[in-house]
Amino acid sequence: MPIIEMHMMVGRTTEQKNRVAAAVTEAVATSLDCSAETVRILITEHATDGFYVAGKTMAQRAAAKAQEKTL
Repeated sequence: MPIIEMHMMVGRTTEQKNRVAAAVTEAVATSLDCSAETVRILITEHATDGFYVAGKTMAQRAAAKAQEKTL
């Protein structure tokens, strides 16, 4: 039973999550030659202050990008 764990920022709609889950399920089932019924997907959403890239929160990175655009 394949278990896929996805982490993403909060803010995506249920429809968007449904679409990605369907697409990933199809890709995994096809790639592994298994039934879609055996594919499990866990989506964990993170706030902008709990998701880091290069040691900075996504909120910090967004603020820095916005500041760059005003310069």
